[in-house]
Amino acid sequence: MTGRRAWLRFGGACAAVLAAGLLAAVRLGSSLLEVPTPREVRAAHRPSDARLLDRDGAVLHEVRIDEKRRALEWTPLERISPALVAAVLHSEDRRFRSHQGVDGRAIVAAALGRVTGETRRGASTITMQLAALLDPSLLPGRGGRTLGEKVRQILAALALERSWSKEEVLEAYLNLVPVRGDVVGVAAASSALLGKDPHGVSHAEALVLASLLRSPGTTRARALERSAALARAMHEPVDRAALEEATASALGTPTRRGPRPREAPHLARRIFRERGRTGDVRTTLAQPLQRRASELLERELLGERDRNVHDGAALVVENATGDVLAWVGGSGRGSSARHVDGVLARRQVGSTVKPFLYALALDRRILTAASLLDDTPVEIPVLGGVYRPRNYDREFRGAVSLRTALASSLNVPAVRTQELLGEPALVSRLVALDFAGVVDSGDHYGPSLALGSADVSLLELVNAYRTLANGGVWRPLRLLPDDESYEGRRVFSEAASFVVSDILSDRESRSTTFGLENPLATRFWTAVKTGTSKDMRDNWCIGYSRDYTVGVWVGNFSGEPMHDVSGVTGAAPIWLEIVSLLHAERSSVPPEPPPGVIARYVSFGASGEPARAEWFLEGTEPAGSRIEAAPVRARIVAPTEGGVLALDPDVPPALQRIALLASKGDELLEWRLDGRPLAPAHEPFLWRPEPGRHELALTDASGLVRDRVGFAVRE
Repeated sequence: MTGRRAWLRFGGACAAVLAAGLLAAVRLGSSLLEVPTPREVRAAHRPSDARLLDRDGAVLHEVRIDEKRRALEWTPLERISPALVAAVLHSEDRRFRSHQGVDGRAIVAAALGRVTGETRRGASTITMQLAALLDPSLLPGRGGRTLGEKVRQILAALALERSWSKEEVLEAYLNLVPVRGDVVGVAAASSALLGKDPHGVSHAEALVLASLLRSPGTTRARALERSAALARAMHEPVDRAALEEATASALGTPTRRGPRPREAPHLARRIFRERGRTGDVRTTLAQPLQRRASELLERELLGERDRNVHDGAALVVENATGDVLAWVGGSGRGSSARHVDGVLARRQVGSTVKPFLYALALDRRILTAASLLDDTPVEIPVLGGVYRPRNYDREFRGAVSLRTALASSLNVPAVRTQELLGEPALVSRLVALDFAGVVDSGDHYGPSLALGSADVSLLELVNAYRTLANGGVWRPLRLLPDDESYEGRRVFSEAASFVVSDILSDRESRSTTFGLENPLATRFWTAVKTGTSKDMRDNWCIGYSRDYTVGVWVGNFSGEPMHDVSGVTGAAPIWLEIVSLLHAERSSVPPEPPPGVIARYVSFGASGEPARAEWFLEGTEPAGSRIEAAPVRARIVAPTEGGVLALDPDVPPALQRIALLASKGDELLEWRLDGRPLAPAHEPFLWRPEPGRHELALTDASGLVRDRVGFAVRE
């Protein structure tokens, strides 16, 4: 026995001498070795998942981009639990803080273990393990490392310690070390195995994770014993029950997680496409609002399936910052095209364009909120026929104020207002609002532009309404917190924006069309407008409070018309729920009138509107308090100027008639055809057509012509 001990002592001494000589040699060789910098290693790190985060870091959407490994974004050392750091150091490299990359004592112990045949811990330090993680050629093969490979690993470790700080080495190791299965790094291990961030790992959980580094494929029972042994070695007693619970949590279920977050699929696709599918992208979205808005949209549209409504979108933005708080691009399970983003798709906007039309008229000082507009039938010649605008309810109301016309969304007054302004003026203002789909050339739209024939996205429309909420200044929206801020541009005056906002918040003036009780009426101040495009293909509701602008679109991505859906039955109920959610615990009060806006009490004579206090841009207020409608000039409605009417060859000429139609005016007029008196014009007259060219005139009692058209009858 004594002889054996002597030989062991001699072997140990020889191993120590050899180890010391080896270290001296490799230190010399390591000075010639180049290693990457910590910055280069961090930059080269790629997480396995692309994640879209909300403003607080909550995961909204996640896409796996590397199926071979699971790793998260690089995690700084200060965001890792101190308990986990301490457990890893004690388990893997107790003298990490004192050695220079290679632990001579550990090498001696390992060499002695080989001599005696005893099983001892390995000699690889954390720095040596990191060197192998950075250079895959240094990783051990099936038969372990050769002496030459071990020397190369030691050289690399010494070189790392010469240019890296201890904290940098430790941080890189904790981010790159394999833990279990395909999980790489303690942050991914904390998330996949424990369901928490690395800074929240408890002492018991830290012991379990540290024990897995030594044996990633170990069993649950063995991991528990290793964790208990590590606790004893650290002289930090841990309750056995806590260790059992932590082990069960980490190893009791497969490391594959459940369904990935899919709360903002359309926005995620857009951002990942623009920035590349790498890492975490923090957005301005608020996860609770995003989730609730998605649920509300999906639920409401499921209830509208019998009206052939399958798709929808919603957008919520903060007025002051332009931050997008919710981006719901589709209606979820009920959508007819899940990959189409309804926030970006351009559709006809219907009456939601009217606030910009009237704001322009106010700024041009052509009209005031009290101006009386003519809501009577009108026919406007256009290329290929006649344009006959009608109100939603097919009724005409005669003389109405601009306030009533906008709040109740009357169509004929809007068309007449565009005629006063001219189409180019309205087009240029829509272009200034960043409506990229608006064609800025010639008379592309005609009179229908006033009723929303232009194609606009929900994103563009919401920001245009936010422009009114912000006093007429347009600024871009913001999706990423680090987006650059831009100088705004003034599109409307602050005064005109205030007056339009006041009209859009006027429940009483809105009642002409919508009644007093409808989803547009909120218990706090909001300004809101609905719109429905031709043939009920698109339905919109856009509105704002003092703090937020909310927009909702419903329809069908296929372009199919909806059935019996109006502004207050389609998008408006969803809008109301979202805006009420935003103001569940905060108020919204009316804005104060800005400089340049004055109030006057006005009455409206025989127009039927009640007297009221009205807002005027300074200098446009009436001299007196009474607003009178201008005399309504009778017009020829049918036939139209330049029209060509064809006789029907299958109908006997004696039975064919053409209706001569005039709008109602304030005087009794007479029809004259080709200079000859024909009939009174107070009601439609059925004229027996005669082939050829004709001139039809409306004349008063003195014979003065009030209106005339030329037309032709073709055989």
